[in-house]
Amino acid sequence: MAKELLFCGHVESAHSAITRGYGIDSDGNKHCYDCCLAIEVAAMRRDKKAILYLIDNNRVTNWIGNLSIKIGTIKKSSHNIARNRYDFWFVFDGHVWHGVQYGANTQIAHCKQTKTLA
Repeated sequence: MAKELLFCGHVESAHSAITRGYGIDSDGNKHCYDCCLAIEVAAMRRDKKAILYLIDNNRVTNWIGNLSIKIGTIKKSSHNIARNRYDFWFVFDGHVWHGVQYGANTQIAHCKQTKTLA
């Protein structure tokens, strides 16, 4: 059986039984994991912000996991609703980025580029 070409011109990426092997953009176009990474990195550079995932309090990743960045510093503090707040900093593309994760039952981190150069 021939594999379908995705919007990006590639076949679906290697994946497990519970994943698709591609991502779908807001227009419904299917992209392989490598092209998804390129799109996410371009968006980070353009928008200076990203939604990433804080993993084991020592790195951030994208949803696929093919972008993995080590965290330099992490600080835990209190939050009035989520109880915990984690602030962390990492270097991406020559700039220091700041990320925030709220609560203990999630990995979702809101990240943005600071003005500080690494």
